[in-house]
Amino acid sequence: MGRVQDKVVLITGAARGQGRAHALRLAEEGANVIAVDLCAQIDSVGYPLAVPEDLDETARQIEKLDRRVVTRTLDVRDPAALKAAVADGVAELGRLDAVVAQAGIAPIGAVGNAQAFLDAVTVNFNGIVHTVDAALPHLADGGSIVATGSVAALMPPSSTGSQDFGKLGYSFAKRTVASFVNDLAATLAPRRIRANAVHPTNTNTPMLNSDPMYREFRPDLDNPAREDVLEAFEVMTAMGLPYVEPTDVADAVLFLVSDESRFITGAQLRIDAGAIVKRRPQQPQF
Repeated sequence: MGRVQDKVVLITGAARGQGRAHALRLAEEGANVIAVDLCAQIDSVGYPLAVPEDLDETARQIEKLDRRVVTRTLDVRDPAALKAAVADGVAELGRLDAVVAQAGIAPIGAVGNAQAFLDAVTVNFNGIVHTVDAALPHLADGGSIVATGSVAALMPPSSTGSQDFGKLGYSFAKRTVASFVNDLAATLAPRRIRANAVHPTNTNTPMLNSDPMYREFRPDLDNPAREDVLEAFEVMTAMGLPYVEPTDVADAVLFLVSDESRFITGAQLRIDAGAIVKRRPQQPQF
């Protein structure tokens, strides 16, 4: 028996990166998965987003683990599409035990582009609210909701004087996710549904391994490549690491979905290799 044997978990942003890692780690421990992703480009995002073949590959790998999967291509900014996908998944898999609201973008480097701010907020925050809203009518008492924030949520906000509005929107959205999870936990406690957030540091995914992110960390270079930024990435952690792996975050998500965390709610769990303690706040904020 796995740690989440026969639980059904809804995962957004499941086509690749952290979302795929969560799906596979949960499937390894016995879960069946409702996997959704946009699988299309958003204009303000300066790196390639997932494509339909990525979501197909996630499904193939889940099925290889002898678990069931329902996939849907949709935009988390579309609440009606999410509600339909969750209803279809529950009808096919029979129940819903947990939600992993992972879908996110980083439209950084879009200087002067107000749409980048709105895209960051509507995907990274509104998308989580829409996901919870779609799932809640089906979610079993004693279930689990896990939302993906970022260490950016626990640091001082980006300067409001910056013209990088996508970066500003990303920081705002992730801070708001942390607040939302805190109050959602109180709201759902009577049903013993837990609501927690994971806050990764740099994670080894296509979002990090992208031209806009390279330029963010090495603005002194005209065309920085991956090998140019690895040392600069290390500034984010206290352990001398450029990033954590998606599987490191997935292990934390597995714990929060499993019954091992049945009395943990409202937590802001950092998978950050010391990114926050490196900055030595006087008192822990979360």
